[in-house]
Amino acid sequence: MDNIDYNYLCTVIGNLSGIPIRVFQSEKQVFYYTLVNLPVDPITPYRDEILAIGTHIGYFITPSFHYYGIVNSGTVKIVIGPSIQTKNNDQTLRELAFQCDVPADDTEEFLSGMKSIVPMPLDSIIQILCTMNYVMNEEKLGLSDIRIFDSEQQNLKAKIEEEQTTNNFNSDIEKIQAQQAIHNTLALEQTIVNFVRRGDTVALKDLIDGIPAVRAGILADDQLRQLKNTFIVTATLVSRGAIRGGMDIDDALSLSDAYIQKCELLNNMERITNLLYHMVFDYAGRVEKLRIGKTPSKLVLDVTNYVHHHLSEPVSIEEMAQALYMNRSWMAVKFKQETKMTLTDFILKEKTEEAKRLLRYTDKPITAISAYLGFSSQSHFSHVFKKYTNSLPNEYRKRYNY
Repeated sequence: MDNIDYNYLCTVIGNLSGIPIRVFQSEKQVFYYTLVNLPVDPITPYRDEILAIGTHIGYFITPSFHYYGIVNSGTVKIVIGPSIQTKNNDQTLRELAFQCDVPADDTEEFLSGMKSIVPMPLDSIIQILCTMNYVMNEEKLGLSDIRIFDSEQQNLKAKIEEEQTTNNFNSDIEKIQAQQAIHNTLALEQTIVNFVRRGDTVALKDLIDGIPAVRAGILADDQLRQLKNTFIVTATLVSRGAIRGGMDIDDALSLSDAYIQKCELLNNMERITNLLYHMVFDYAGRVEKLRIGKTPSKLVLDVTNYVHHHLSEPVSIEEMAQALYMNRSWMAVKFKQETKMTLTDFILKEKTEEAKRLLRYTDKPITAISAYLGFSSQSHFSHVFKKYTNSLPNEYRKRYNY
């Protein structure tokens, strides 16, 4: 179809959907329209991967479960997104802002803009893509015609590697596939749930190395549906296990919903198996970060959850006490009695652990990492980092060739 006014088309779609939309001509962005105020386009970290999709219609799901849709026609690409079906918490959005190099002064505006984007099911996004594809390519396609683009599996794999939970994940997957995909017995399910509840990623890794070839009960007539049903059961079990281990209820259930939604979009048994083990390790790793000691009290779990939700801010003990409805002095004394460390030490140690991850797995400048983690200055950040690691940030990064 000749003489298409792409800017007009995108403006109409943007107004109808409430989702940012862009036009690219020969890989160069020539138009951008959004109803929400975003100081930096959130597509930034994934732009190249999304533009690499070459089919007429495709979509991309990020590790934090935002999705983008793309329509290709000759040298023209239209990209809509992000949208999401389950809301992200502030810390997840702050991590995205950091990935997008949003200036510190604009971070709150970025978070507000992201929260203002209209949540929309992926199926609705695909229907929009089908409409645009008909206008651009004169081709009638439906939901059943759209193939899944899944290079984001590599991002999920990298994330798990960063948490040092699956150093030999690919070989593990091959072993499990050789044992007829995923087979759970009640005993095996209980073992996995217990490892997740305790945040015991080491034991979970050992279990996968020697997982027995046992069969699940029949849940569906075909193998693909059977595997998806097993995934849903596993998601339910491990999310409940994580909650019992201290994970915030809303975080655990939102994560479960997002994983189940992604599973339902997959039509390849290998990818579903891959995603399932990412999910189990993800839950176990999150609980592992929360637990201090073998049997942490509710106080300790509440404090760790709060700190992990505010890692990218200057954490005020007074504000934390108010948020947790506790007396500041009592909370500080009780926490030290139970953990043998002060609240300030715990907060700075957790920020240091996050800094180590960012120094090792990203090329973000040390000044940006310092600002992202809420330090008043780079010198303060370096002083704290050296206190807990015996090395300066640049020395730590050099060990890993950044």
